[in-house]
Amino acid sequence: MARVCSVCTKGPATGNNVSHANNRTKRRWYPNLQTVRVMVEGAPRRVRVCTRCLKSNRVKKAS
Repeated sequence: MARVCSVCTKGPATGNNVSHANNRTKRRWYPNLQTVRVMVEGAPRRVRVCTRCLKSNRVKKAS
């Protein structure tokens, strides 16, 4: 399953771990995704949404 928000399509960011000796190894930062029941086209569905979209009310939660 892809680690992507279904609302804003936010995905993993890439960069480097940097040690004291300035050795660089690849690393990834993952978005904070939550599985939420959301109304999609009038029906409740489980989707993965980032917490930023949840806080800003970009999704209509199903009761």
